[in-house]
Amino acid sequence: MKTVLITLLMVFGMTFASSAQKYGYIDSEFILGKIPEYKESKDRLDKLAERWTKEIEERYEMIKKKKENFLREESLLPSEEKTKREEEIKTLESEAMQMQQTRFGVAGDYFQKRQELIKPIQDRIYEAMQTVASKRNYSFIFDKANQSNLVYADSKFDISDEVLREMGVSTK
Repeated sequence: MKTVLITLLMVFGMTFASSAQKYGYIDSEFILGKIPEYKESKDRLDKLAERWTKEIEERYEMIKKKKENFLREESLLPSEEKTKREEEIKTLESEAMQMQQTRFGVAGDYFQKRQELIKPIQDRIYEAMQTVASKRNYSFIFDKANQSNLVYADSKFDISDEVLREMGVSTK
């Protein structure tokens, strides 16, 4: 009898708890794909990254050639010239690494440009999602994009289109 009573209490408790919370999800990749300014910003960012990557690769290629030339000529060079060239190569390598860090490091140009171009769009999505979640009394909103742990989601709980409408973006 006690087990039946405990089971009934657990079932009613779970029903009450689950009815008190509403869940939904968005697909941020889908939403971003529908926003024209995101596509433009992403293209600009990609072009910058491509240009910077090319600059860095060219610099490493130049260093590689200098090393090869040095190794070929090393046995013929006086010791002062060897030391001078070794230091020159080390300096060039250090500059190339610094350039790579400046462009793609944690606080580098790429990160800052991404903050400037992409973050305002993401902030608008977040604000629209909060508005929709508040209007519909959702307790939790998950994002199914970006390697989330959301294993299954029924499409009836997808509020991505509503978020786009809240942002004034056409969903067609």
